[in-house]
Amino acid sequence: MSFSDRINNWFGSSETYEDYDVPPESENNTKVMSLVSARKEMEAQKEHKIILFEPRVFSDVKVIGNHLLNGEPAIINFQRMEEDQALRIVDFLSGIVFAQNGDIKRIGEQIFLCTPEQYRVEGDLTDSLARKYRRE
Repeated sequence: MSFSDRINNWFGSSETYEDYDVPPESENNTKVMSLVSARKEMEAQKEHKIILFEPRVFSDVKVIGNHLLNGEPAIINFQRMEEDQALRIVDFLSGIVFAQNGDIKRIGEQIFLCTPEQYRVEGDLTDSLARKYRRE
C-alpha cells in the first residue's frame, strides 16, 4: 500500500467501492386516475332521475330552482296555477337554466321540461301540439 493510499484510507476517502444490486421496484398495480376522470366516472355511476313538479304557489319555485342548480332535470306541470304566476315561474326557471347552459322546452300545453347542460333534448313537440289544438 502506497503512502497516498494510507493517507486516503486515514481520511476515509478510499476508492474501493463495493458493488451491490439495487432491487427492482415492485410494480404497483393500483389504478391511478386524474380527478377529472374520477369525477366523470362517479357521475356515470350516479343514478339519473327526472323529478316531476306541480307548483301551486310562486314560492314553490325555490324547490324547483334548487333541484335545477344541483344539475338535475325537471318536468313542471302548471295546470294547477294561475297563468300570471306560472309565467313568473317560467321566467325565473329560464334564468336558472340559461345560467347553467341548459335548456327549457315546452312539452305540453302547460308542461315544461328544464334540463341542465349535460342533457340534450332532441325533437320538438310544439308542432304536434299546435296541430292537435287546431283540429278541435
